[in-house]
Amino acid sequence: MDDLRVPPGPGAPRGIRVPAAELVEHFSRSSGPGGQGVNTTDSRVQLSFDVAATSALDDAQRARVLARLEPRLSGGIVTITASEERAQRRNRQAARQRLADMLREAVMPAIARRSTKPTRGSKRRRLEGKRQRALTKKARRRPDAE
Repeated sequence: MDDLRVPPGPGAPRGIRVPAAELVEHFSRSSGPGGQGVNTTDSRVQLSFDVAATSALDDAQRARVLARLEPRLSGGIVTITASEERAQRRNRQAARQRLADMLREAVMPAIARRSTKPTRGSKRRRLEGKRQRALTKKARRRPDAE
């Protein structure tokens, strides 16, 4: 099994290389596709990765990943299960790809939203809409006693 490579992106300009020794795979019987053959082959893959103890991430990346993946972590370990394919090899690839995508998403810095002012046109349209609504409601009222 090779090292897991996460392509470069925001938060990881040189990419991330997770050593193969830090990835733990468990195989079990799958309930997915495959018919009768599924009963005899261990095609489901559970890929576990200890985010808290990895050497692949620096401190800032680790903190960001731990915060983002906190709901999915169990004791600092994230586990990915893949059983959609019939072959164990393809499920291993799918699990590794899913872990790489998850790490790439989690390591990205949060994009701060800059608040903007409403445009002059949008203010005018809003006020015009309010005037129209007021006129509609005024027309529904009972006429004055004058």
